Amino acid sequence: MAEEEFTDINGNSISLDCQTHSAFCREFTVTAPKLSLRKVMIYTCFIWLFAYAVFFFTENTTVLSSAIILTLAGMMIHIHFVKVDHESLLIIGSLGVQLSSSYASGRESTIFIEMSKLKDIVINEAVYMHSIIYYLCILIKDPADPETVSSVVPLFQSSKPRLNCLVQVYRSCQEILAQSR
Repeated sequence: MAEEEFTDINGNSISLDCQTHSAFCREFTVTAPKLSLRKVMIYTCFIWLFAYAVFFFTENTTVLSSAIILTLAGMMIHIHFVKVDHESLLIIGSLGVQLSSSYASGRESTIFIEMSKLKDIVINEAVYMHSIIYYLCILIKDPADPETVSSVVPLFQSSKPRLNCLVQVYRSCQEILAQSR
């Protein structure tokens, strides 16, 4: 399947790449737009100009030093813990599902869910900022009662793709789940 262009719930362009490794193994990668240098420059200039205005009236140099340090620390925290470059879902029919997130700093986060714990993969809906959005999630079986759901693991939390993208991933995942059951 070729890479296609989709949008997230905010209208920003994202891409979905689907790689079929075998009949029982597919990997979906949603790539978000890169960090906007324009936004970073605007926020930085605004904070530094505000700090300079405070410095002008108070003549306290710690205000300028604090603004520079807080801005740099804030950017580092944002890049390392918040800004996700891409998220991937690897589904292997006989083993389970692996969820990975790659952050702008290069840090990666990975979760693996065994197939025996997976009840289903569904598209759910939620109210978000005065609108209804759809998201893909994994339903985890309750160990005490396999017919009930103990928890829900949402997928693609950072990229928030629209329904047309989620439907494509959902159908492909359901094909693999149907073959493995």
